[in-house]
Amino acid sequence: MSTEPEPASKDTTDAVDTGPETPGTAEVPAPDTPEAAEPDAAEPDAAEPDATEPDATAESAADSGDGGEAAAQVSEGEAELAAQRVERERIERRKAERQGPIDAGGKLSGTAADLLAAVRAVESGEKPAAAVFGAPEPARRPAPEPVRRSRPAHPEPAAAPAGPVGPAPETVRSVRGVLAEGGAPESLAPQTAALLGEGAEDALRADPWQLLRVGGVRPEQADGFARALLGAQCGPDDERRGCAVTVWLLEQAALAGHTALELPRLTATLAQRGVPDPDAAVQGALAEGEALAFQDALDEPGARPERAASGAVGGTDGAGAEGEDAEGEDEERPVRVLIGLERYALAEESLADGLARLVNSTPEQDGSAPDWERAAGSAQGSAAELIRAVAGHGLVLHTGGEASLAEPAALLRAAHALGLRAWAAAPGPLGRDRFAVLLADASSGSPSQGPGPDATATSTATTPAPVPAAVTVTGLLTGAEGPGRDADGALDLDLLVVLDAPQLDVEAGALLAESLPDGARLVLTGDPAVLWSVGPGRVFADLLAARLCPQVASRRPDPGPLGELVSGIGIGELGQVEAPGKEVVIVPVRDAGEAVHRTVQLVADSVPRAIGVPAEETQVITPGHGGAAGTRALNAALKERLNPGPGRFGGFDPGDRVVHTPAPGRVLPGRVVGADADGLHLSCAGETVVVPQDRVEGSVRHGWALTAHQALGGRWPAVVVVLPGDAVPALSRPWIYTAFGRAARHLSVVHGVEQALPRAVSEIPAKPRTTRLPVLLTPQVPATD
Repeated sequence: MSTEPEPASKDTTDAVDTGPETPGTAEVPAPDTPEAAEPDAAEPDAAEPDATEPDATAESAADSGDGGEAAAQVSEGEAELAAQRVERERIERRKAERQGPIDAGGKLSGTAADLLAAVRAVESGEKPAAAVFGAPEPARRPAPEPVRRSRPAHPEPAAAPAGPVGPAPETVRSVRGVLAEGGAPESLAPQTAALLGEGAEDALRADPWQLLRVGGVRPEQADGFARALLGAQCGPDDERRGCAVTVWLLEQAALAGHTALELPRLTATLAQRGVPDPDAAVQGALAEGEALAFQDALDEPGARPERAASGAVGGTDGAGAEGEDAEGEDEERPVRVLIGLERYALAEESLADGLARLVNSTPEQDGSAPDWERAAGSAQGSAAELIRAVAGHGLVLHTGGEASLAEPAALLRAAHALGLRAWAAAPGPLGRDRFAVLLADASSGSPSQGPGPDATATSTATTPAPVPAAVTVTGLLTGAEGPGRDADGALDLDLLVVLDAPQLDVEAGALLAESLPDGARLVLTGDPAVLWSVGPGRVFADLLAARLCPQVASRRPDPGPLGELVSGIGIGELGQVEAPGKEVVIVPVRDAGEAVHRTVQLVADSVPRAIGVPAEETQVITPGHGGAAGTRALNAALKERLNPGPGRFGGFDPGDRVVHTPAPGRVLPGRVVGADADGLHLSCAGETVVVPQDRVEGSVRHGWALTAHQALGGRWPAVVVVLPGDAVPALSRPWIYTAFGRAARHLSVVHGVEQALPRAVSEIPAKPRTTRLPVLLTPQVPATD
């Protein structure tokens, strides 16, 4: 089999350069560009690549505000969001205890005002950075045994208040009236009321650009709404507009994966958005507490980063002033000034603190050193290395492909045999169920169909403890799955193995790290070559680069022609592989219409007949939701062939294959069971889920065809990857690696991008993301003599 396509056609590149300083939407892309991050309903015919998937989930988050017109539905997603709110409140309280609040008002003054002027002085060369910001604090040596902070008790999901969820009906009605007056869609009323609260009408009249807080609203739409309400008082230099657009750009950057933006890039993008005084706009956002600013010294690896300025209530006005008395240090010091939203800044700080606690703590001595060594001696290869590393360290990173999952499975069985309370957690049910099958096969002694031929080789002769269990990260944090929490509010476990770790964003990572008890061990395992998380950050990649804990790289290769193909893609090579059993098939197509036709033919006929894999076990993956061969078009064609029906329940019929997104970043595959007055009834991972009628449109899609981000964590016997010609801007090495790697037995590639496919594999790596986690982790790296 050859993956070399036909002669080249011109490759269209991304309209937006998402370099390490810029969000994907910062350069005013069209809604169908990979980083546009607009709801996919906005451009029905756009070729929306996979990077827009966060917005698909954002729609469900926005729809969660519709509760003002419906009865309470205490869902898993709501419980998860409640847990996250409690955790963020705890972080904010801790911040307030460490550093006093500053005043925030309509005009910027004091340290926050000085920050921008200082940055400009450094950039223009008028002053060296050291003279402006002062010296950073000296390197922090890790404490041998840090003291754990007290934590509040974890909220029980069942304790959620009964009655209506979301804004009161009268609030929604008043907001609907002001939206109609300003010419905005009245359908935005529930989300707007939920975001702005009881005084939403007054807030919109006082500052119409508050409408930008609603998902899917763009600056030009908010400008039109403001002109309708304010009339002659409305202008591009309005301070309210500058602040709102600044926050909107930071939110778009978060959708593209950034946790913060460098100040020069942010101000340049504000200018492109028609903000006359970008510096003043940033100052306004800082003063109002909408954003935080940081200055990071870049020349000293041991220097601790400082908060440069914060306009948030309970924040800090920057410790840099204390550095003005630095004794005789006049040398220029390169700095980086970043602006970010508070929620992600706090999450990164909390994550760094939690990981430092694990690294610097001594693990509980469950089992003697000889017991751990015997467990390692009974394992093979890198599985033994993993067990030895976990025996003596609180944080361990493990990397490898699909076959390497046998190694954390061996670790969990060894830990159970030693009496540890050991659990595995995956970001979603696809990864959880895949790993649970591996554990069950290994403990029963039957050959595993999953990760590797010798997945059971490392189990101990006798296992007094029960078989290790796999849960989802959300279920673990909310208490719906797993061991629950102890009296201190920490997870009641000794060892946690997080699977598919590249999917962790900074907020989920922070919640996990802060929830672990003292003395616990954390193992993050995953394939660093796959797509990064849907949410902001690149936690696993940042930790690998920081090298602050042991790292175990699996030496277990993925078998067969598919393993050979995917491994080559991982190192930037798309070559030929021998596929005697039709493991890999290339289906060339000329246009999107032919791509849809051939995809339906493959799923419904060719793959079941030639490969023996039924249609229900075949997954279609394509770069985006829109376009003539996106998920919507493919799902419509596949439904017509595989489960035709009138779509009586909001476009769905019993038996339809679907994906449900209960909260941003969470994807639950399932099937439609039925519908009634309560909503759409789904069967997801063996559980019945009822989606209220008003949330079906924003949180349920047909699931015969998925994006690569939606498919992360899953593997299917057969996969059909569809690459229409308009998908070229979305292609990258991680995307292709992820999509092709979802196939366990057979891969068909419906190929219409010609030379763009090998070019993406060899030349287009992951787009950089701007994060602060590496700087925050630097002081945690143990000093070496």
